[in-house]
Amino acid sequence: MSIFEYNGSAVVAMVGKNCFAIASDRRLGVQLQTIATDFQRISKIHDRVFIALSGLATDVQTLYQRLVFRHKLYQLREERDMKPETFASLVSAILYEKRFGPYLCQPVIAGLGEDEKPFICTMDSIGAKELAKDFVVSGTASESLYGACEAMYKPDMEAEELFETISQALLSSVDRDCLSGWGGHVYVVTPTEIKERILKGRMD
Repeated sequence: MSIFEYNGSAVVAMVGKNCFAIASDRRLGVQLQTIATDFQRISKIHDRVFIALSGLATDVQTLYQRLVFRHKLYQLREERDMKPETFASLVSAILYEKRFGPYLCQPVIAGLGEDEKPFICTMDSIGAKELAKDFVVSGTASESLYGACEAMYKPDMEAEELFETISQALLSSVDRDCLSGWGGHVYVVTPTEIKERILKGRMD
């Protein structure tokens, strides 16, 4: 078993019409043993940028604290929030900096940029970015997430339809992966509001 699979995870971000959704499962395990069913993988950097981290849970929390620290320094110096593209470059640089002893996580970044244009990207543990215009996935359930998202995604969805699509994709995918599950955590972000919802799993 790879160290990236040790705690299990499922993360997905999807683009809609002037909005985006980001979702993750809630299980924290040690291989096949479930430790917690309310683990938080998605974090808000500011109102328009979110990051979800799959991989080793200890590194997830360490990297998140470091990113919050660097974003606060940026806010103090620049007196503004980071654009999603800038934040993705920061995450990539921090990961590449530790490439010889990397943080064992794979980030998924989603945000609203200028002109309310959604931005999503993912990267590997040493910061190699992968940009997409539709959806990105990460974690132990990534194979089944790719299949579900390919089948369900369509362009220019409104916020409510986007929520339904990403929720169904996540729940059907974690059912096919024994290392992730126990419901989900979904954020749908539009230029005017942030909707946060907890999904119940089949076991609840």
